[in-house]
Amino acid sequence: MGVPLALVAVGLLVCLALGLTGGSGAGSGQPAGAAAGAAAQSVPTTGGGPDGATPSAARPSPTAPSPTGPSPTPSTGTPSASAPAPSKPSPAATPSAAATPPPSAAGSARTAAAATVQAGRIEPGTSYQGVATSYDAADGNGACSFGPSGDPMVAAMNHTDYETSRACGAYVQVHAADGASVTVRIVNECPLPCAPGQLDLSHEAFAKLADLSVGRLPITWTLLSPGAPDGMSVRYKTGSSQWWCGIQVIGHRNPVASLDVRTAGGWRPLTRTDYNYFLSPDGSGCGGPIRVTDIYGEQLTVDGIALRPDVVQPARVQFARH
Repeated sequence: MGVPLALVAVGLLVCLALGLTGGSGAGSGQPAGAAAGAAAQSVPTTGGGPDGATPSAARPSPTAPSPTGPSPTPSTGTPSASAPAPSKPSPAATPSAAATPPPSAAGSARTAAAATVQAGRIEPGTSYQGVATSYDAADGNGACSFGPSGDPMVAAMNHTDYETSRACGAYVQVHAADGASVTVRIVNECPLPCAPGQLDLSHEAFAKLADLSVGRLPITWTLLSPGAPDGMSVRYKTGSSQWWCGIQVIGHRNPVASLDVRTAGGWRPLTRTDYNYFLSPDGSGCGGPIRVTDIYGEQLTVDGIALRPDVVQPARVQFARH
């Protein structure tokens, strides 16, 4: 009896131990693999992980670990999932042929801009009213600094229309009320109180319209673009050098609107004086190419003019007739 009772007691103990060991798996209600899958789904699919550093896409899957561990991320090559791939440039960002005008179109635009009338107070095609007076023009020299002239048909422009020597060299046709007319070249300035529209003609020119004893004669006058002269000339002012220079244009068919010199930085406009020279106070461009623009907007470039003070040098160019 003692041995059988001992065997029964051992059997009960074994059954009790087996029952306690199986309860941990059965009580969870799901296999271990399923529990691992549920844990993986709880991680956010976008943004950083719980530690705020590693994106979810960069984490290795807990259900499919690599046998050798995670492979290192290459520093070059295919972008990683955490960095967006470079996008293809949009059509708007790609230069097209239509975005850049062809050279011929750009040249036409520059030509059109240069053809713009640059008249000041004296405009082409406009008739002006005033009075004519007369003075002794002597050798034909005057405020325009052209020097002596063998042609006595000259005049002085009133101070206002003289416009800081802009009227110098202009050819003007003057008409009297009785139909008489004369063409004169502006070589001088008639100071105040000469009124706008007034011309002070040489005695010889006034005599073509009326007797000198008339004194003051009502007139109308218009700007001309004559057939002569044939060519322009350029003169550097006395004292000009590489450090300072004054430049003057002589014999131009149409009034000169501006004068530029070429420097290392491009074309530079010079300031005009009332004695009809364009000044470069620091010597920039002195002795180099010169660009002259008339009131019609035509531009002529003059090369080969040496820096020789007080010497008239032919430019071998001339403005077109209008």
